[in-house]
Amino acid sequence: MKGPLKGRLLVATPNLSDPNFFRTVVLIIEHGDDGALGVVLNRPSELEVAEPLPAWAEVAAQPPVVFVGGPVSPSSAICLARVGTADGDGWEPLVGSVGAVDLNLDPDETTPRPQEVRVFAGYAGWGPRQLEAEILSGGWFVVDAEPGDALVQVPDDLWSAVLRRQPGRLAMFAHYPPDPTMNSIAHQRARATCRTEEA
Repeated sequence: MKGPLKGRLLVATPNLSDPNFFRTVVLIIEHGDDGALGVVLNRPSELEVAEPLPAWAEVAAQPPVVFVGGPVSPSSAICLARVGTADGDGWEPLVGSVGAVDLNLDPDETTPRPQEVRVFAGYAGWGPRQLEAEILSGGWFVVDAEPGDALVQVPDDLWSAVLRRQPGRLAMFAHYPPDPTMNSIAHQRARATCRTEEA
């Protein structure tokens, strides 16, 4: 791992068993000597954006729900937005045309005006060198982000989709079963069925 990770993705490896991060994809928003902060991109809640933030509902990306950004400070909110132009001071770029915007503003007062937004409740946070240690211990794959990742319409498929587009052996993890023991049981059953048919 070289350089700051802001604007890149952390993809949970199959070794990461923490239920807060199992099969998650995290976009890093800040990373430096004081630690790192990011949001989980593939954990939608059932709460409609219109309920806590009616002014932002019109520009909410599909699905128009609040996402669970991580286990830290769940009552706080972070907003990512896709904009048509990068000009203006109400938007902090992260990946291409996607960046962070201030939810305290009205969408019509934000410059540039967001075309689509995603709201996250809470975030994922790491202290100094904590994230680096987790990466070195095999907890995360670090990969490049694409602008569409932050506003993905089918969040359940994001983990596999991000891995599938990676080069080399990393792409093979896209097919890793959620529960490897089930894969072993299925293999044993298949072998037993073959033996029965042969008999």
